[in-house]
Parts: sequence; structure tokens; C-alpha cells
Amino acid sequence: MDAAVNAPFLILETGQPVAPMRRYGRFPHWIRVAAGLEPDEAVVANVESGDPLPRREGFAGAIVTGSAAFVTDKADWSERSADWLRDAVHNGLPVLGICYGHQLLAHALGGEVADNPAGRESGTVHIDLHPPAQQDPLFSALPLRFLAHATHVQTVARPPEGATVLARSAQDGCHAFRWRDHAWGVQFHPEFATHHMRGYVQARAEHLRREGQCPQTIARNVTAAPQARKLLRRFVRHARGLHGR
Repeated sequence: MDAAVNAPFLILETGQPVAPMRRYGRFPHWIRVAAGLEPDEAVVANVESGDPLPRREGFAGAIVTGSAAFVTDKADWSERSADWLRDAVHNGLPVLGICYGHQLLAHALGGEVADNPAGRESGTVHIDLHPPAQQDPLFSALPLRFLAHATHVQTVARPPEGATVLARSAQDGCHAFRWRDHAWGVQFHPEFATHHMRGYVQARAEHLRREGQCPQTIARNVTAAPQARKLLRRFVRHARGLHGR
């Protein structure tokens, strides 16, 4: 049991940060730090660049990063990752998908991903919890409304059958879902700090202007999101607890 409880987490790297933010490292580093994992407690597979998907055995859980790619493009590496996730989740591996990872997990489990009809969501946003979140292993300790960082164009338009939608924002009706007791997707970025979020707003400024949004206002309203950030550590604890049963 000790070996299983202390097993490393697999981080599936599905994309790279926008160029100005790469001086802070890649997504797996941001996630590992926010999750409180030591370097030897995480194994990274850069699936977007062609790394092979490892066997799921021997991992405490898997975390899927964000990406500038679109799930709806159904790139070969993305579809292979979806197949891997479907098999892993059905066989009980704890999984947390972030942004693209959230959408990819939904797609893998039979949900639908599409362009968000409300448009691009960017900046620090309010997340509102639905009543089922009050009994959720990750979300139950959170306030009914909290702040989180978000940057995305696509959304989970239809959650997988059997999934429980846990949270929404003003622009996205499925900001988080749970499937059974061990798989979650979150549209927001719990690994982002304020400098990451401001960097993304600046990098996407022209897109935001074209879509009628003001990047300066969005950047000014970026603020700390400590409650959202805690989700990564809660996922790590929960996953290790499942192995310790």
C-alpha cells in the first residue's frame, strides 16, 4: 500500500504557455508547484510533441494541462490521449483535467466540446458552485462563489453522461464537472498566479479587442485566486487517499 500511496503523478502536457510566459517554465512546472509536488513526485509526458503515453499502472493519478489547441480539431495526439484517458478513468485512475484537459476529458467520456457561444472568457472570473459541489471531495470546502483565472474560447457544451456539473461562471455553464468519485474537469486554471493571468491577457490583447473586450480593463481586474489554487492540492490528497483505501 505504501508504494501506491507514494506513487508519482503523471502530467499529460498538451501544449505550451504563450511565448512571453515561457520564462516561468512550462505548464507541468506551474502545476507541480501549485499542487505541492516535489520534482520526483511527477512524471511528464509531452503528448503534443509525440511522447508515448505510459501505462497507467504505477501512478497515483493524472493531471492534464491546458493548451492553445482545440479539442474539436481532433489531432492524432489529442485523440490518442482521449483514448488513454477513457481507459484510465474507466479503470479507476484519479484524473484532473485543466482547461483543454477539462474539455479533452469530457470528450473522452462521451461529452461534447464546442466554441463557447458567449465568446472568449479571459481574466479573473467569479465561479459559482452548484448545490452538488457541497458534497464534492474537492469543492466542498470552497465558498459558494470564489475567484479563478480563465482563458479559453471553447467549452464543454454537453457534459458526459453521468457527470455532475459542479460550477459555472457568467460566460460558461460548465466550469467544473465530476465523473464518478475520481475524475474532474475544471475549465479555469488553478495553477495560474496573477502574473500568469496578466501575461495571458496581454498576449491575447488583439483577440480581445477584435471581440469587443478591453484587455486593459481585464488586466486591471486580475487579482489573486487562492481558493481555486487550492484545488490542485485537494486533488493530490484525494487521489492518494483513494490509493490508501
